[in-house]
Amino acid sequence: MIRVIAKPLALTATLLAGASLAAAAQARPMTPEDVAKLESVGAMAVSPDGKRIAYTSSALPDVTEGEDNGSFKSQLKIVTAPGFDRSFLPEDVNPGDIAFSPDGGMVTFTWSKGDEDTAVWGVPVDGGTYVKLAAVEDTGVRDYRFSPDGATIYMLTGAGEDKQRTKQAKAGFNARVYEEEFRPARLFSASVGAEIDENPREIALPGFVSAFDIAPDGSFAIVDTAPTPLVDDSYTSKRVNVIDLQTGAVRAVVETPGKIEDVEISPDGRQLSLIAGVDKNDPAATTVHLVDTATGAFRALNAGAAEAATDTEWLPDGRLAVTVDIGVQSRLRIYNADGSVAEEIDPKGLILTGIEAAGDTIAVRADSPTHPSELFVWNNGNFDRWTAHNSWLSEITFGTQRAYTYIARDGQQVEGVLIEPVGGAPRGGAPTIMNVHGGPEAHESNGWQTAYSKPGQMAAAQGYAVFLPNYRGSTGYGVAFAKQHQNDYAGKEFNDIVDAKRALVADGITDADRTGITGGSYGGYASAWGATALSDEYAASVMFVGISNQTSKFGTGDIPYEMYNVHSRKWPWDDWMGMLEVSPVFHVDKANTPILIMHGEEDTRVDPGQSLELYRSLKVRKPEVPVRLVFYPGEGHGNRLAASRYDYSLRMMEWFDTYLKTGDRRAAMPDPRPQLADGAKGSDADNLDDDSDD
Repeated sequence: MIRVIAKPLALTATLLAGASLAAAAQARPMTPEDVAKLESVGAMAVSPDGKRIAYTSSALPDVTEGEDNGSFKSQLKIVTAPGFDRSFLPEDVNPGDIAFSPDGGMVTFTWSKGDEDTAVWGVPVDGGTYVKLAAVEDTGVRDYRFSPDGATIYMLTGAGEDKQRTKQAKAGFNARVYEEEFRPARLFSASVGAEIDENPREIALPGFVSAFDIAPDGSFAIVDTAPTPLVDDSYTSKRVNVIDLQTGAVRAVVETPGKIEDVEISPDGRQLSLIAGVDKNDPAATTVHLVDTATGAFRALNAGAAEAATDTEWLPDGRLAVTVDIGVQSRLRIYNADGSVAEEIDPKGLILTGIEAAGDTIAVRADSPTHPSELFVWNNGNFDRWTAHNSWLSEITFGTQRAYTYIARDGQQVEGVLIEPVGGAPRGGAPTIMNVHGGPEAHESNGWQTAYSKPGQMAAAQGYAVFLPNYRGSTGYGVAFAKQHQNDYAGKEFNDIVDAKRALVADGITDADRTGITGGSYGGYASAWGATALSDEYAASVMFVGISNQTSKFGTGDIPYEMYNVHSRKWPWDDWMGMLEVSPVFHVDKANTPILIMHGEEDTRVDPGQSLELYRSLKVRKPEVPVRLVFYPGEGHGNRLAASRYDYSLRMMEWFDTYLKTGDRRAAMPDPRPQLADGAKGSDADNLDDDSDD
């Protein structure tokens, strides 16, 4: 039975309904400066009795208002009813993994204090100072779990210092042997008491462990292992092991053939829930499995369904709660312990992205078309909103957002998310941005769709329509749909995007001559393809960490086996010419589309050379076509720092305003340096002395 929450009705009404009144009085468009200050709910934990929910709220430094550049910072808060939350830690504490101690008396978290290694800390729920609970000398804690009685903390840590390497490096012998010097993570157990346990006990682990959990009775652990810590192995060779905590013996191995994601232990310890691929060629882990912990035998619950499971959580009564994406919408499904479906819950427009449960409380992290992730609690048939960040969103005028379905040229039905311009599309259609997701084993939901690299409501505010296609290869529509792009690089998958454009034009939403394309990673590949092979279709392109050459991509990326298994289904040497022909660099002679190319200099997934190849080919072969290449120092496969993200948003929107809004493919390029907000450090209005150490 789900607990009925007694809540202050007036406060809840203010949280959920007050926004419409403010919006009517203060409506304004969304800007890149707004996107730079968004805050959202991150990790969640429910206390054992279900009466408290701990969560982290995350935001970047607001560089638009002069704050120092940096990455995401989290705050720990505890909420007991809608709107009744409070912070529990000083602002300089940046908590990681959060959990309640087994007795519910503490909220625990990982944190690195100053120059110290990351350790496990705790703060009393009734108030008080935070204290260090456990640590391992010379290495940081990556993950941790309590024993059921709370007397022991198990910690997954790094490998520890390689003293020989340290000594040699100090003498200048700092050569790095590529892919040969791996050292595995370690698992330790430490006693919890008034004093820190200075001698944690190491527990032997099989292979390279990336995650673990402890059984409710404390008798065994489950660990995710792979032959090496290579990203490729984490995709293609990861397995779940059941380990006896007393002897260290492996009791069972779950030999699933494909990718694996969320793994949870049932309350009685007899079963695991596991989201995994159904075979090695399944592009993503989207199918729910039940696993016998005694034997490792497993069975799928939703194989073949046109959906994607995203998170699981066992309920105290032995049922299993699963968040499921079905196309662009979400559901909460409850399975009985035997795998039969007990209940299917429609969250009524919310997109569920995470779930936690304890006592009689089910908490979910969810977003919607008008807000990023917030915390909701299931209550008598409804999801009650318990947190309300970004109150200023009540001032924003949003473009109408909805699911949009069309028929591709070969008869395949394809769905996506359409954001219309604020005020609607004008006669003749609006300039339109095709925002293509990466993967392609991912999908777009009808939730919050605005971010530093996603034009969303920023573009809608400036008169653009934005369409986010779930082209073939996307998840959320079943394994068969996700496999349709395989062995067909740049074929049906990218034709689906052109067919979306044609459908939107026919419906009067899109101006055919003012359609652009953008995306990152595989979406960057689509954007490069759109600017070259399909240049006639797109008036502007913004490519982010994208692929330009499928032959050189093989030798310079970190996932060759994953690419073979679930994308290409052939090696480059099986068909050198075929691989080249599905590469944007091969089609530069057709390029007529202004393209902005952006890439992190430290990207190991898609080498920055992929962007350089396309840039150089365009500059030499098509010098009349506007092209700009922007590298972000210190960034990888996506931007992490606040300034890099804000800079990206500004450049993206400037590029589309210059070439897409006007339809002039030969307009002069925007200035190399974007115009920062007046409050930002480094802006024209910033009066700081350039020689200052501040």
